[in-house]
Amino acid sequence: MQLAAFPAQAAGQGPDVFLPSLFDPHNRPAAPGPDAPKQIRFLTSDDYPPFEFLNADGALAGFNIDLARAICAELKVNCTIQPRRWDNLLDALEAKEGDAIVASLRETPAIRARVSFTAPYYLTPARFVSLARAKEFDARPEGLRQATIGVEAGGAHEAYLKVFFARSTIRSFPDRAAMMAALRDKSIDLAFGDAVSLALWMNDPRSGDCCRFQGGPYLEPAFFGEGVGIALRPDDDTLRRSLNWALQSLDERGALTELYLKYFPIGFY
Repeated sequence: MQLAAFPAQAAGQGPDVFLPSLFDPHNRPAAPGPDAPKQIRFLTSDDYPPFEFLNADGALAGFNIDLARAICAELKVNCTIQPRRWDNLLDALEAKEGDAIVASLRETPAIRARVSFTAPYYLTPARFVSLARAKEFDARPEGLRQATIGVEAGGAHEAYLKVFFARSTIRSFPDRAAMMAALRDKSIDLAFGDAVSLALWMNDPRSGDCCRFQGGPYLEPAFFGEGVGIALRPDDDTLRRSLNWALQSLDERGALTELYLKYFPIGFY
């Protein structure tokens, strides 16, 4: 249930940062050939910080924006990055108003029916969170039999707990705010949920440095997806190959880790 993480160190950083290995060094995609695109028009949103947002100058910024620019530099091609409303991204891609969506679009059966994806460049694990001064928990089913675990109702995280942590006491909450309030009130021992959202919540000054992760990431694809890639039209194989080559190149020289460190000071793996 729990996958191992592998160390990766970003240039100029001290301690190792642990990230899952997403690319197989023995199965490297071929370098782009003469038929590779000379320009890429990325589509994104502008209201999902720190992935995509407008900075104080009104310019696009964020993890996905920097990633798109790094891909363009790696491929040595000209690029544009155009913001759209979140609910208009797929329509804009199908209308050929852009070539690829870089907006943390998660793969679902409905979305896969309309687009294809590159290899994932980050995963969306689940994790446990405790109060910062809480004891160390053995975050395995047998270690949490006496624990009370909070989770948001009705989603994959609740379903996962009911399957694998059925001997724990599971309390469901209507939203993350209610769950984290219960953790801070000590009416639950642990909260369980999307590690990306929880890391961003803990990094917010309003959290008061109350909490920390316990245990490692849970990455089961059947519950938490196969990761986030760049979406493109299903027939655009040439662009997909170019993007996959660029993503693996960026990963191998540590550029993806540098972006991760820049935007996620509390890592979610």
